[in-house]
Formats: sequence, structure tokens, C-alpha cells
Amino acid sequence: MVEEFAKYLVESIFDFGYLGIFLLMAIESSFIPFPSEIVLIPAGYLAYKGDMSITLIMISAILGSLVGAFINYYLAYFVGRSFLEKYGKYFFISHDTLCKMDDFFHKHGSISTFSGRLIPGIRQLISIPAGLCKMDIKKFTLYTTIGAGIWSLILVMLGYFIGENQQLIQKYLKEITIAAVVFISLFLIWYYKKNKMESEKC
Repeated sequence: MVEEFAKYLVESIFDFGYLGIFLLMAIESSFIPFPSEIVLIPAGYLAYKGDMSITLIMISAILGSLVGAFINYYLAYFVGRSFLEKYGKYFFISHDTLCKMDDFFHKHGSISTFSGRLIPGIRQLISIPAGLCKMDIKKFTLYTTIGAGIWSLILVMLGYFIGENQQLIQKYLKEITIAAVVFISLFLIWYYKKNKMESEKC
């Protein structure tokens, strides 16, 4: 159902060119989750054909991702916190849980935001705890931009080089997703051990 709706959105909005990419990525990054690959891989293929510019595709994709992330961030920032403080107990979220989340994001918010943007299914959600914990907006913007930029570039390049071959796209997209999850897992393990060693020195 979501995939069909996503395809309808792409077909309807893609005619707007770079504005369409911006709008679709803003939607993808906010409250309506659908695969960003159905937006950026075709865009990459159009760049290969000379119909679009990779630079403008990337700018549109990153700006759209930022707008979508800001929507989730500020909804959580202004509405989510007060809602959970009042009704969180009904969702098994206590005040202590929120305080622990605050401490975690205060220490590790940057790395969590960056890594979250590279993991399918989490990209849209990572902005919510960042907003709930009132993460510094400059850091949130920086690491969201870096993470969204890397993921967008991967998809655009995939479309640019093998956009005509759907079988290869499905194969490599799956492999890239697995590789991204493995990379992020190893990176987080390194980050955890590094912080542990630094805390022990103190």
C-alpha cells in the first residue's frame, strides 16, 4: 500500500524536476515513510542521460531531507515532550526514561543522528528523539546533512551507473544496505570502545 502510494507520488511530482525531488525527499524524511531509492535512483539515471544535473539533484535531495527532518524534530521538540511528560506512563515511558534519553543524546546525539540517517527504516525516526531531547539545532543540522548527503549520493550514483538494469539495482541496493548496516555497527562498536577507554583514563 505504502509502496503504491509512493510510486504515485513520484509519478505525480517528478515532473516538477528538482522541486519534485525536494518535495519527495522532504516527505520521505518526515512523516510519510517511503523508500528514497524510488526518487534518487531514477534521478541518477536522468543525470546519466544528461537530463538532470547531479549537483542540483544532490542539493535538492539534501535540502528536502533537512526540511523533513526539521518537521519531525520540531514536532517532537514543541509537542512530543509535553505529551510524553503528561501521557508517557500509558506508553511505558516514565520521566526517568526521558531523563536517560536526555543524557544519552547529550553525550552521543551527534553520532546517533549521523549513523541513523544511513540506516533504512531509522532515517525518518532519528529526528524524533533528537527533538524530544532538544539536541542542539546546529549539531542536528550538520550531522543530518552529512548522513543524508552520503546516502543520497550512494543512490544517485547507483542510478547513474546502472539505472537501466533493474535486476542489478535490486541486487546492489540490497548489498549496499547490508554493507551500510555492517559499517554503522562496526563504527558504533569502535565509538563505544573509544569512549569507554577515555572514561577509564579519567
